[in-house]
Amino acid sequence: MTEYTVEFVGTGETIEVADTETILSACFEEGIAQEYSCRVGMCLACSAEIIEGEVTQPAARGFTDEEAENYALTCMARPQSDLKLDRGKYPPSIEDDAATAAGEGDGAAADDD
Repeated sequence: MTEYTVEFVGTGETIEVADTETILSACFEEGIAQEYSCRVGMCLACSAEIIEGEVTQPAARGFTDEEAENYALTCMARPQSDLKLDRGKYPPSIEDDAATAAGEGDGAAADDD
């Protein structure tokens, strides 16, 4: 078992995470408040942008392969190196979907006449 340092940028929080445990479970152990919901890699609530380092997250079904290279689902991700993560960051495809669902950016105006 190897331990890696995981730093959460902008928060001053740093934890040690074994390569056999998820980042989310290590956050629980250290008392760090990390967003989560489903804990099975689908909801994306625990998403974080990978600023530096690598993770393995084969069960992170909520991401495309390309997104999984740049983002981590902390409920599934296990470190493979020291990491710098920016919590609460979502892939552009997710941000675009959220804007569309909220009716932003689609150029359509509701007309209830």
